[in-house]
Parts: sequence; structure tokens; C-alpha cells
Amino acid sequence: MKYATQKVALPYFYGALLLFAVQVLVGILAGAVYVMPNLLSELLPFNILRMIHTNALIVWLLMGFFGAAYYLIPEESEREIHSPTIAYVQFGLFMFGALAAVVGYVFRIHEGREFLEQPLWIKAAIVVVALMFLYNVSLTVLKGRKTVITNILLMGLWGIALFFLFAFYNPANLALDKMYWWFVVHLWVEGVWELVMASILAFLMIKMTGVDREVVEKWLYAIVGLALFSGILGTGHHFYWIGTPGYWQWIGSLFSTLEVAPFFAMVVFAFMMVYKGGRNHPNKAAMLWSLGCSVFAFFGAGLWGFLHTLAPINYYSHGTQVTAAHGHLAFYGAYVMINLAIITYAMPLLRGREPYNQVLNMWSFWLISSGVAFMTFALTVAGVVQVHLQRVLGMGYMEVQDQIGLFYWMRLGSGLVILVGVLLYIYSVVGPVMAAKPARTSSLQPAE
Repeated sequence: MKYATQKVALPYFYGALLLFAVQVLVGILAGAVYVMPNLLSELLPFNILRMIHTNALIVWLLMGFFGAAYYLIPEESEREIHSPTIAYVQFGLFMFGALAAVVGYVFRIHEGREFLEQPLWIKAAIVVVALMFLYNVSLTVLKGRKTVITNILLMGLWGIALFFLFAFYNPANLALDKMYWWFVVHLWVEGVWELVMASILAFLMIKMTGVDREVVEKWLYAIVGLALFSGILGTGHHFYWIGTPGYWQWIGSLFSTLEVAPFFAMVVFAFMMVYKGGRNHPNKAAMLWSLGCSVFAFFGAGLWGFLHTLAPINYYSHGTQVTAAHGHLAFYGAYVMINLAIITYAMPLLRGREPYNQVLNMWSFWLISSGVAFMTFALTVAGVVQVHLQRVLGMGYMEVQDQIGLFYWMRLGSGLVILVGVLLYIYSVVGPVMAAKPARTSSLQPAE
């Protein structure tokens, strides 16, 4: 660790991992309700469990992004964080808001918009937290060295904050509401979040492979250009059936097809950097998560998204378990894995130790990844059966649910495997240190 204020990232990583465990645990409870419908029906009905599951996912990923920014920006900018005090206060406010939202959901205090269920005062608090964060990191970058990585990271982080402002606009017209709702949800996860992901991945590739910065930056420009070109108008695939003009079917189909390109470029980029670098970095677990991120993101966000993004196919598959399969694999591959990669890389340095518990960490990689992959395949098959029986043959919804009940049991089983992997991961990065030797900075942080 080169800069003292990189320690600011620690509480963000701890908070992210705590909410990660909560998200997975609540997801398992929601999966159990699918196969045992009366379970917790009075205490925590399914809609509340799903609300907590999805909101915890979004919050812990954002918390991980904040921690990653506070870790990598000092190294990229070659200066300390502008105000560590602001960073710690920001973390406290953010964690309080997240916990207050969860408590509110349990007591049925929420708004009705999916993923944006937070009460108005919590939305306002999120804006305050975002402004504190952006002020802190922007001043740090402006006063220090400017790199492509920090420029693109800031573009992504500012984009997250700006697009969230659409959450405050809630028109009475349902079609208009959905249009602007997707300006938050889609333009986050298929737009500006991709910039954050790509910049963190580029930082890891520079640190762990030793490839020249200029080479990494050229790849980064290409990936970001493809992501923005395809992702912005790719919003159109959400406009097919909500009452918008028919031309969105053509625009959405065309640009959504192109959304595969940046994720394929990330796969080529990551593996080429490792091949060109030829360096046997001691933190093999971080390298595994980094490479796995590019591959799973390509399959989840790229191929599984393409499976049902064309309007003639989406007409039948929209809102089925095919959507759930794509959502789980895409979020895991693109954003969960990049957070786990930067945490795996940074934690030994932040705690002053060589890479430790690597075997456990890599076991967690295979457990979580295999669990998510199995869940994805099970839900995909369930979705195909659902489309055929319900949308083509015209069977009733509940009758079809009985037919695909086996796949819901398979999803529940894979969720339990994922939970074991998550607990193993958390233990591997925050648990007792296997080797008590001080870190050799030269081996962990090679000169650029």
C-alpha cells in the first residue's frame, strides 16, 4: 500500500461484504418461498424478500465501487485522498441509509417502483452521499496525475449519480413512468456501471500483469466506446411493450445486439494482458476473479442478454424465467466478480500481509461460480418451458408454475451452494491471516 488514505477503502469493503451475505441469504429465503409458498407469508411475504434481495445487491455493489475508487485513485493520481474524514462520514451515512431502508421494507414503508422502492428521504440521503463522494474523489483526481483509468472511472461514477436523479421523477402516466424508470435501471447497469467495471479491471491488469499502461489504455478506450455506443440506445429493448412508438423495436433490437461487443472485447483484453505480461503475480486468487469476471460477464450480460433481446423473441420471453436467468448471471459476472476481484487484490495490502488464504478464496470462486452457472441453466430451461406452455400453447400461469416446480428446487439448491461459497470468501479475506509475515511491497505492487 503506497498511500495512507487508501485505508479509507477498508470500511467500504467490510460493509459491502456484510450486505453481500445479507443479499444472498435473503435470496435463498425468496427461493424457498417459490417452492414453499406459505413460508413466512405473514412475517416476510415474497414481495418484501425480493425487495430486500435486489436493493441489497445494488447497495453493496455501489459500496464496493466506492471502496475500489478510494483504493485505486490515490495510486493513479499519485496523491492522498482529499478528505478521509468526508469518506468516513459518507460511509456512515450510506450504511445507515441502507439499514434504514431494509427496516422500512420489513415494516412495509416503501415506494412502489421496482428497484427504487426507497422512501423519498432515503433517496435524498443517497444524493447527499453521492455528492460527498464525488466532491472527494474529483478533487483528488484534479489535483493529481490524470490517467485514462481515473478519467473513465470518474465518468462512470458521475454518470451513476446523474442518472439516479430520474428516480425522483414519478409521472402518473405508466408508460412515461417506465421510460424514465429505465433511464436509471438500464443506463446504470448497461451503461455507466460498465465504465466503472472496465476501469477497475484495467487497474488490476496493470498491477498484476506489468503490461505497459499505454496498451491497457488503448483497450480501455475501445471497450468504453463500444459500451456507450451500444448501451445508450440499447435502452430501447425495454421500450418494446410499454406503450412507446414501434420504432423502438428496431432500435432496441439493433443496438442491443451490439451490446455483446464490449463484453467480448473485455474477454480478449483480460486474457491478452495476462499473456503479454507473462508475470506470475503472487495474488493468484485476484487474477482468477479478474479473468473470471470477463468470461462470466460475456456469457451473462452478453450471450444470455442476446438470447431474448430481439423484439420478435422478447414478445414471447418477456418477464419469464429467461429474464431471471439472464439477470442473475449478468450481475454476477459483470459487477459481483469485479468487486470480489478488487477486494481480493486490495485486502492483503490494506491489512499488511502477503496474499493469504488463497486456496480458500479460489475454492469460493469455484463454489459461487458453479452455483450461479447451475442456477442460470436451471432457470433458462424453466424459462423455455414456460414460454412454450404459457405463451405459445396458452396454459394458465399457475398451471405452468406447477410444471416447472422442479427447476425452482434446483435454484434453491444452487443458492445454498452459493451461500457456502460466499461465507468461505468472506472468511478468506477478513478472517485470521495464515502467514504473519509483513507484506513485501515490491512483489505485491510491481513497479509500473
